[in-house]
Amino acid sequence: MSNVACTLLIKFMVGVLSSSCNKAHLSSLVDSSPDRNLILTSQNKQSTVDDLRINSQCVVQCDCVSVNRHIWYTKLLHMNVSALQAGLYDDDLYDGAWCAGRDDPLQWFEVDARRLTKFTGVITQGRSSLWSSDWVTSYKVMVSNDSHTWITLKNGSEDLIFSANREKEIPVRNIFPVPVVARYIRVNPRSWFNSGNICMRVEILGCPMPDPNNYYHRRNEVITTDDLDFRHHSYKEMRQLMKVVNEMCPNITRIYNIGKSHSGLKLYAIEISDNPGEHELGEPEFRYTAGSHGNEVLGRELLLLLMQFMCLEYLSGNQRIRHLVDETRIHLLPSVNPDGYEKAFEVGSELSGWSLGRWSNDGIDIHHNFPDLNSILWEAEAKKWVPRKMFNHHVPIPEWYQSKNASVAVETRALAAWMEKIPFVLGGNLQGGELVVTFPYDKTRSQGVIREQTPSPDDHVFRWLAFSYASTHRLMTDANRRACHTEDFAKEDGTINGASWHTAAGSMNDFSYLHTNCFELSMYVGCDKFPHESELPEEWENNRESLLVFMEQVHRGIKGVVRDLQGRGIANAIISVEGINHDIRTAADGDYWRLLNPGEYRVTARAEGYSLISRKCEVGYEMGATRCDFTIIRTNLSRIKEIMEKFNKQPIRMPIRHLQARRSRTGRTPSLGLDQC
Repeated sequence: MSNVACTLLIKFMVGVLSSSCNKAHLSSLVDSSPDRNLILTSQNKQSTVDDLRINSQCVVQCDCVSVNRHIWYTKLLHMNVSALQAGLYDDDLYDGAWCAGRDDPLQWFEVDARRLTKFTGVITQGRSSLWSSDWVTSYKVMVSNDSHTWITLKNGSEDLIFSANREKEIPVRNIFPVPVVARYIRVNPRSWFNSGNICMRVEILGCPMPDPNNYYHRRNEVITTDDLDFRHHSYKEMRQLMKVVNEMCPNITRIYNIGKSHSGLKLYAIEISDNPGEHELGEPEFRYTAGSHGNEVLGRELLLLLMQFMCLEYLSGNQRIRHLVDETRIHLLPSVNPDGYEKAFEVGSELSGWSLGRWSNDGIDIHHNFPDLNSILWEAEAKKWVPRKMFNHHVPIPEWYQSKNASVAVETRALAAWMEKIPFVLGGNLQGGELVVTFPYDKTRSQGVIREQTPSPDDHVFRWLAFSYASTHRLMTDANRRACHTEDFAKEDGTINGASWHTAAGSMNDFSYLHTNCFELSMYVGCDKFPHESELPEEWENNRESLLVFMEQVHRGIKGVVRDLQGRGIANAIISVEGINHDIRTAADGDYWRLLNPGEYRVTARAEGYSLISRKCEVGYEMGATRCDFTIIRTNLSRIKEIMEKFNKQPIRMPIRHLQARRSRTGRTPSLGLDQC
């Protein structure tokens, strides 16, 4: 083994450390076995409180040595082992870091590596919080083989004091003068920011000593058999990978861009279909997007893996993939915010934090940068304008939003135009930092309320869609898994109404639902926003089936074509379902898709100038949308208007006073013009 430090990551904030050889990362799973505790203590007293035990696995490769490591955590009442990102609420006292029970130099925590480990260093950050400023400025490190006799790292004859952080975000790495082999390691904060508390994010560097007989070495390994490119890709590498996929599968893929980022990077998408480049009558359109927050990179890599997987499986004759590709037009947009991603990618998974790269170059949160159509619709409903003056769907974008001076990211405008151009039926945007699927509405209906259950008219459909992803994910619905933050979404089957989690105006989900036909959900695919690339195979296994199952849901419900008597498709015809106060519209060729749960529905089709028509349509549990076509007939009034327009004639518009004068002269009521009928 070379002299360079290998890396074992023992992480109190989910993140990854770097070294000059391969890096490893811990991905958290729950294990309830009573003997598997990583011991965290304070004030030199071993804690046995709180029976939460976290089983974490990392894969370490050091030159030619490849071993697995399993670490277990026990959570104390006054300590929190949480994810790298800060939470949403200022009352979450220990969110975003490990925080000591009280502020004095006797506080410390202890890590049991469960086997001899060559410890090489420590990286620290302050507490990741929007509300507080807490960090440790210096600390000691102690090691032990039995957790009773401790040796403090020395600088000659004196205890070695490591300088730590000067602010809360920039990571500080301290490499030990000489690597130390031990089983246990302690970090003892000695000083901290005088206006804050003892809180720190800690990542411990090291390499497990070879021990093939160790039981934990073999437990809970997640191995993928898919031969894919498991690494983080720069913008240039992403573009090259998409090109490779296109060259491998030229008959079913097409690369295009929907616009440019603030810095001029093209927003590339890949289309996967048996007839790329064309909308086929009766074939639904599906989309996945990722990376609206540039530092939430797992979704980006999952979509790059997905396009590789679908291409390879299609070529190998996988019937499931072939059917999906032949019957669906799929669009994958892996990087909505490439500018932000490049910032996070530059520092790497080791040093990126909660905010670096999250926003666009001009400081905008793209995912929540869409117009607030909820308020427009709800105000219209309160005034009883719906449906007489305003539709319950395709809510128009306000004029102010479309002005050049509006605070709208160019990426958001590109997304909105893309969403309007293509008749998407179902979409998912991949996020990071949690394990949950959220669905509309994302904004609370009550003003000033930060959390409130706010269902959409299609709440039952959204719940079905959300559960289809969560239930097939390897961890989301696992009641025994560790929560990413303080909220345990597994109790909700891994799904939640967006507004009941936290209110957000102008979300992509709400905009998609209210302005287009597309039902959009957010998939938070992992606790760690920027996992190390050694974790990507496991994360792919966690999400692969979910990604496929959710795509297949685009074929759930009813579909059909609205035509006139001559068989021509009618664009913008309105499709209404009795009992659901949200309509959709037909595409340019008159075809439509309406997502519905299994059941029997009374469906109505109507268009301007045509008589409406209703029929019953039944949706079964088997996969595949029920065909429900409509033929509608022009009304007499529309036919008369059509004839008059053809011959350039105008309807008679006779003022009332002229009608009255005419009546007094003739003694009879004159016939009315068309506009007075």
